[in-house]
Amino acid sequence: MRTIRIIEHISLDGVIQAPGGPEEDPEGFAHGGWSAPHSGPEGGKAIMAAHGDAFDLLLGRRTYDIFAGFWPKAPKSPMADGLNAATKYVATHKPKTLAWGPAEDLGADIVAGVRRVKQTSGPHLIVWGSSTLTPVLLEHGLADELMLLVFPVLLGVGKRIFAEGMPPRELKLVSTKAVGSGVIISTYKPNGPLRTGMMGAE
Repeated sequence: MRTIRIIEHISLDGVIQAPGGPEEDPEGFAHGGWSAPHSGPEGGKAIMAAHGDAFDLLLGRRTYDIFAGFWPKAPKSPMADGLNAATKYVATHKPKTLAWGPAEDLGADIVAGVRRVKQTSGPHLIVWGSSTLTPVLLEHGLADELMLLVFPVLLGVGKRIFAEGMPPRELKLVSTKAVGSGVIISTYKPNGPLRTGMMGAE
């Protein structure tokens, strides 16, 4: 069985929309590129380590299109080589338009499609962005790991992965690191249902 690892650039108020640049996802959003002033080599090393030596991609349609418009033309690098070579499993209603390959659509039932792919043999699956797909993975307990690069910015508006209505649950912190640019990189794994109690109770 494959593991699913979600990687997100996220603001302090939970926004994940268009961290990379103004043209990335401008729909109703004027702050594209908000992660760039705080990015650096330490964060890049953590991201490369999270990808590992071999991986495939699990993407929503919009993120797939954004990546497809950039990475095939990007300068050669280990990141570009890995993303271009990875099989892309895409949540889409337009399967015939997946020109950036190798690529495969997840089918009409996204949850069933993800479960099918997860049961196959192959490298782990990396999820980037995908503000529509990521909440579905979290809601249905399909994500095995969540890596958040938390940037020291407040955006006020934008697409979020932790929307109202998300089923309550706990996560276990497995690692955390603050880098010089002010970004905090934390990795979590699912840790069962939400517990409640009384502060100060023995």
